[in-house]
Amino acid sequence: MSAPSAPSAPSSGAGRTDGPSVRIGALVPLTPPGWVEAGRHLLAGLELAVREVNDAGGIAGRPLELVVRDTAADPRRAAAAVDELASLGVAALAGEYHSVVARAAAARADALGLPFLCSSAVLDALTEQPTRWVARLAPAQSHGWRIYADFLLGTGHSRIAVAAAPSAYWASGARILRDHLAPRGGTLVELDMSTLAPTAVCDALAGQRATALLLLVGHPEPAVSIVRSVRRDQRLAGITIGAPAGQPEFAPWATLPGGDGAAVPFLRYLPRRLGPLGARVGAALRERLGEAPSFVAFEGYDTVVVLTDVLRSHGGDRAGTAEPWSSVAVEGTRGRIRFSRPPGISVWQWAWPPVQVVDRDPAEPDRLRILHTG
Repeated sequence: MSAPSAPSAPSSGAGRTDGPSVRIGALVPLTPPGWVEAGRHLLAGLELAVREVNDAGGIAGRPLELVVRDTAADPRRAAAAVDELASLGVAALAGEYHSVVARAAAARADALGLPFLCSSAVLDALTEQPTRWVARLAPAQSHGWRIYADFLLGTGHSRIAVAAAPSAYWASGARILRDHLAPRGGTLVELDMSTLAPTAVCDALAGQRATALLLLVGHPEPAVSIVRSVRRDQRLAGITIGAPAGQPEFAPWATLPGGDGAAVPFLRYLPRRLGPLGARVGAALRERLGEAPSFVAFEGYDTVVVLTDVLRSHGGDRAGTAEPWSSVAVEGTRGRIRFSRPPGISVWQWAWPPVQVVDRDPAEPDRLRILHTG
């Protein structure tokens, strides 16, 4: 039985243009159990870029319209949304944050021959087979998490524990870390969060002699409870807590009591310094969001930049929009965007966006410190 269609969010895209709109379907997690903060930032970036495209004349004089569907971190709901959006005649799909959800959406888009530019999901195997219909802005998980592993090794961590929940995404991350650490003298110890409560992590960790614990679990729970338990256990006073998946990126993490959210290194996909476009967009996103924009908001903006370039080349025609990934060369907020087919990646890939390892400053949790770049 097919999943029910996802409820609509308001479409956006009014501007100084005439004629029928060119529609882009946007897949965004806007309700739990989806990561709502990530969805809010992603949508803010998408909407800002659509507004600017329309202010500049749209697509060959036609307004660009964003048709938003909430995936709520549900792969079946996302696949159903792709079918619905295709029936509405969208020219392309954009968005999604959760990797397992993006994989379901990519499979349907590929089957329907509907171009999909994935904004933020990183799972290497976004599609089972190579496809010409799907491209991605975020770096592949293997690329970013190897950079994170190099950061751990470079800061003296060779025995690393991971608190891992069961999912294809977390299992893939653990495998990438293990395979990268092992030939470099590192060891990965897995703590199975399907059998451990957050408070039991401390007992399991205390006997492992690990110097770092990585959170391969959902946010806010059980990630927040694990952090609180470890921070309060005197046996683990010297251990580093890390979050390669980026749980501390969003503002609520900075408000954890007692500074628990500080000094937790995570991956972030921004350059050390934004150029003029990135700085301008960053200021506009801050005004729209009421807080500092995350890298996810910039990914949303860049998604529309790329799709606008593709659609303007083909007058908004869906049939022609799959092939031009190879000819994209546009300036995004975080650098020049081009797509290629890196080994082991089944989709067209921006190789690579800038990658940072950052944490929140214990003295000023709203401030992010750059610890490593790759």
